[in-house]
Amino acid sequence: MDWTRHKGDWPHAKTSRFVLSKPHRWHVQEAGTGPLLLLLHGAGGATQSFRHLVPLLTPSYRVVTLDLPGQGFTRLGAQARCGLEAMSEDIAALCKQEGWQPHAIMGHSAGAAIAFDLAPRLGRPAPLVIGVNAALSNFKGVAGVLFPLMAKALAMMPGVAGLFTASNSNPRSVQRLIDGTGSRLTPDDLRHYGALVSDRGHVNATLQMMAQWDLEPLLRRLPQSGLRGLLIAATADRAVPAAVSRDMAAQVPGLNYAELPDLGHLAHEEAPQAVAALILDYLAENTPL
Repeated sequence: MDWTRHKGDWPHAKTSRFVLSKPHRWHVQEAGTGPLLLLLHGAGGATQSFRHLVPLLTPSYRVVTLDLPGQGFTRLGAQARCGLEAMSEDIAALCKQEGWQPHAIMGHSAGAAIAFDLAPRLGRPAPLVIGVNAALSNFKGVAGVLFPLMAKALAMMPGVAGLFTASNSNPRSVQRLIDGTGSRLTPDDLRHYGALVSDRGHVNATLQMMAQWDLEPLLRRLPQSGLRGLLIAATADRAVPAAVSRDMAAQVPGLNYAELPDLGHLAHEEAPQAVAALILDYLAENTPL
């Protein structure tokens, strides 16, 4: 995406800066003082996903958000670096370069999977991990075979990103996409998602992320990982059922579980006060071991 075109309207643009940490040129936003919280958005999102949450966290914490490789305003430096482990490795390198030692990492959806993969890479004590509607499960049955194959095929087909942007960038299409997650957002929030889905580079990077995504190694490690954290799930989420977080919390000894009624996949954008309260309460009661 073109920063010069959008910076006048992008949420928290005054806190933005760009950091070259190979192979990517990262868009980073940083605000507040105190222990560091690193926030990671889900597939197809960007820093704007946390526009309402950040001001609720910065009175107590130094909050860093970033755009994943190729998404939002982060310039993708290598097409093959869009998978789960590759992104975790590259974010860990960015953290080391910038001297970031997170007290906790909060991830939304696929960003939560990255947070769990990233945390052990940042040394000991490992940061606490907070997932909001964490995408910590593969599709079941035939879909588990077909969807990854379809994603890989789409990512390799020339012109697919352009077709997607053309068919989904009008306001009604954006509204349908968001409504399909079970969330209801304000027109201003929808406008920012419209800017994302109308950008071919952003869409291509999201398709590459889907094509290269492999959760199995992480899911095998998690029960014995020793990681500690909180999984927050919304009962009206149509993208990732609340049962995914509930079941994972039961499998991993160090994870707590909290549930939010009547909210969808973008719960942290619909009800930021409720999500912030759960995050702040958990962090006040827990420190990394």
